Amino acid sequence: MEKNRWFAHPWLSVLLAASWLLLQHTLAPFHLISAVLIGLLVPRLLHNFLPATKTMRFAPALRLMLVVLWDIVVSNITVARLVLGPMSRPRPAWVTVPLALSHPTAISLLASIITTTPGTVSCLVDEERKHILVHALDCSDPAQMAADIKARYENRLLAIFEPQAANPGASP
Repeated sequence: MEKNRWFAHPWLSVLLAASWLLLQHTLAPFHLISAVLIGLLVPRLLHNFLPATKTMRFAPALRLMLVVLWDIVVSNITVARLVLGPMSRPRPAWVTVPLALSHPTAISLLASIITTTPGTVSCLVDEERKHILVHALDCSDPAQMAADIKARYENRLLAIFEPQAANPGASP
């Protein structure tokens, strides 16, 4: 059973150890040992609260990461122009983005990506109605923005977490 393994959440272990070392600003042996212990013990102590890990597809994850980083840079410039521009008139809007995702981690990541991108905030994840309500700082076409979010982020998350949903012809 995966939950009883000591290293059942390897990415969480690596993230915790790396975070510890970054917070300490040193690679001294004591801190290296502390990082390893934290990386092993914290996930083990929390194993009853953490969902079972699922195999993640790395190529689509890398593509998503690059798209998100690019969008954050572009959105920062766009929001700066909108806010600092002498004649700017933002058109705020509420955008409903229907969800094809069903994996809870993927839905959480989509909401986080939307919020992390300047100019948009995910305000509500409605799992019952299967949509995310997004507030946009400047949006002239809510339907197009929803389509862009689905194409740029949701489809890539489907490829990472639900490959059979992203490619209906693929075998599980």
